[in-house]
Amino acid sequence: MTENINLPQKPVALRVVPQPADANVHGDVFGGWIMAQVDIAGSIPASRRANGRVATVAVNSFLFKHPVFVGDLLSFYTDIVKTGNTSVTVSVEVYAQRMSLAEEVVKVTEATLTYVATDRDRRPRVLPSLD
Repeated sequence: MTENINLPQKPVALRVVPQPADANVHGDVFGGWIMAQVDIAGSIPASRRANGRVATVAVNSFLFKHPVFVGDLLSFYTDIVKTGNTSVTVSVEVYAQRMSLAEEVVKVTEATLTYVATDRDRRPRVLPSLD
């Protein structure tokens, strides 16, 4: 049994609806597809903080809490949790709004990823100062 919750009251980084091509024959969305969307969502605040190109260097944690189904409206929320000299670590939470008559929202995934700022030659570069 899942507990119905509310969406976070902060800006959403990404919203997407999985399609049949993103799932198995039973309508369960592939974990790898979800991971790719989490990586895209996490790269948004990382590239903003880096003021440019970033590359994913680590998936520090990834937890699938509930299944995702074709037709769910997925909302991805992000927070920068740490910055280093060249790196940005981002927390990503994913919520599914089930497409049914009754409003049902469940947290389906949470992850933490680390990105590194890169230059034109795709070599690590120092993050710009916030001054």
